[in-house]
Amino acid sequence: EVQLVESGGGLVQPGGSLRLSCAASGFSFGSSDMSWVRQAPGEDPDWISAIRSGGVVKFYDNSVKGRFAISRDNAKNTLFLQMNSLKPDDTAVYYCVRGWGPFGYRGQGTQVTVAS
Repeated sequence: EVQLVESGGGLVQPGGSLRLSCAASGFSFGSSDMSWVRQAPGEDPDWISAIRSGGVVKFYDNSVKGRFAISRDNAKNTLFLQMNSLKPDDTAVYYCVRGWGPFGYRGQGTQVTVAS
């Protein structure tokens, strides 16, 4: 059974940082491209970042480029998203997604709220 479990969300002030983690199981994580998607209330999901299975090729949406960093530890079947210089507009539920793009299997999400 494929499982993706996100963690690391929370309430942070503008300008702060958070590191999200996604623990993967039930599939060959090391052979899988992975993505992060976020969804704010009443909005469509936004594909914000992705990483190829080897960890070298990465994608960032312009909205997070220069502030967020995606990485992975294939030995631990874990995906990460380091988020710096957070803004109120970054408030959303963040989902870990299997695959390159927003439409693969995803976890239950972790809430990120940026507010003073």
